[in-house]
Amino acid sequence: MKKIAGLLLWLFAFHFGFGQNVPPNPVLSFSIEEPPLSKTVSPVPFAETIKAEDLKAHLAILASDAMEGRETGTEGQRKAAAYLAQQFEKMGLPRIGENDSYLQKIAFTQENWESIELHVNNKPFKYLWQFYAFPPTNRDRALLKAKEVIFLGYGIDDERYSDYKGVNVRGKVVMVYDGEPVNEGGVSQVTGTEVLSDWTTKYRKKMKAARAHGASTLLIIIDNDIQKSIRSNRANLLNPKMQIGKGEHPEKNYANNCFISTKIAKTIAGKKYKKILGAKEKMQSTGKAKSIRLKAKIELVQKKRIRQILGSNVLGFIEGTDEKLKNEVVLVTAHYDHLGKRGKTIFNGADDNGSGTSSVLEVAQAFVEAKQKGIGPGRSVLCMLVSGEEKGLLGSQFYAEFPVFPLENTVADLNMDMVGRTDSKHIDNPFYVYVIGSDRLSTELHQINETANATYTQLDLDYTYNADNDPNRFYYRSDHYNFAKKGIPSIFYFSGTHKDYHRPTDTVEKINFEKMEQIARLVFYTAWELANRDKRIEADVIGRN
Repeated sequence: MKKIAGLLLWLFAFHFGFGQNVPPNPVLSFSIEEPPLSKTVSPVPFAETIKAEDLKAHLAILASDAMEGRETGTEGQRKAAAYLAQQFEKMGLPRIGENDSYLQKIAFTQENWESIELHVNNKPFKYLWQFYAFPPTNRDRALLKAKEVIFLGYGIDDERYSDYKGVNVRGKVVMVYDGEPVNEGGVSQVTGTEVLSDWTTKYRKKMKAARAHGASTLLIIIDNDIQKSIRSNRANLLNPKMQIGKGEHPEKNYANNCFISTKIAKTIAGKKYKKILGAKEKMQSTGKAKSIRLKAKIELVQKKRIRQILGSNVLGFIEGTDEKLKNEVVLVTAHYDHLGKRGKTIFNGADDNGSGTSSVLEVAQAFVEAKQKGIGPGRSVLCMLVSGEEKGLLGSQFYAEFPVFPLENTVADLNMDMVGRTDSKHIDNPFYVYVIGSDRLSTELHQINETANATYTQLDLDYTYNADNDPNRFYYRSDHYNFAKKGIPSIFYFSGTHKDYHRPTDTVEKINFEKMEQIARLVFYTAWELANRDKRIEADVIGRN
């Protein structure tokens, strides 16, 4: 019966012209008795419905002035979401979003300082010069007044080393050094090795420890160059990123806090500053913690301005046709948000990322064409356009934390972000694409993409930005990464940056639609194989994520 069923399927495919001239896949093997759909039916006619003129039609709308740059939380972003939902509705896709819609709605929070002031012994210190603080890790507070500060070493509370042991800091202002005690041999008193602990690399741990012990405020001394620290954090200090929901709930998680200069620490300590230095040296050499009580008048204002912003992911779901496989899902993603407008200047974001968004729409309609012909996909495919990428990959992060379909059933994510331009490296050959992440979790995913390209699209696959030591760190900078972090094999398709990146000049007339067409077809071919092969790909690579 299996052979007969396979023959009937082959005859069906041949009759409709989908079984001709399909080169064998050199990577993937299959049984003659039970051939997977991807081996008996050619995806070429469906891929060929992805056309440059259709991509251009979508992009002309998405990157028009009417969309106002599609910044998350703005009317422009809502217009773009409505257009994308309309396209999925025209395709006849089901409404799997909230309230019988195509949307997964997301609430974002953005926090800035309305007023932040620090006085020590009636002396004012300048914000972003001698001290700084991150709004998301502080609760809103009108005024703190204190007459005492407790120096508490490094503010560490660990099994091997604890500054809090035997010290009551409830309701107190606590002052600590950044980092952790390390002896002259470079060995940490916390880890017992030359490897530093999370107490150095994750500053929130000290804020959480202070909160757990009841401290009202934590002052962290930047023992080197505070100006260097301010410069490295300047973007987040001046324009904090949006966060999902109500943010980090600092009132529950952290003691209010500031990073302070050595000059402020000296002003607080006064004549006891040498005693603090001596205690610090002893902690480093012996691992013995020591607290010192300091008389100092502290006044600290930390008033925040909080904005609640709504965004949405747009969901285009093509349900699988194989009863055994349809509960598994292949993701095809792109972010549709951009930078919005500044005054009257609109950042249209044609390449970033109207190009990827338009491409996902075309991939979705190619799968719809196949399903309407009664030919797959076996597994389900979710074509998802996310918002909040420009705010810190937030839309994809939200889906990864609150998935519509279980992540354990998610086979892979194919993500397109900026696929419409040519960078300076490829001026002589625009038909290329940077492939990032394909082999970081799954050798099969890498092979499938390679074979799809060799068989159908013949693009130049450039792995430059896939290198572990890529200084641009592009692997961590687009939406696929939120799925890769969860162990889901992922590919980021990218055509590189250019002089119009994040500028108002990123406009439609500069897009190479023929190139976009080929990249979108490669994504479709790869997704087709992932959706139709008998055996789900495995995450078999360890240590590169």
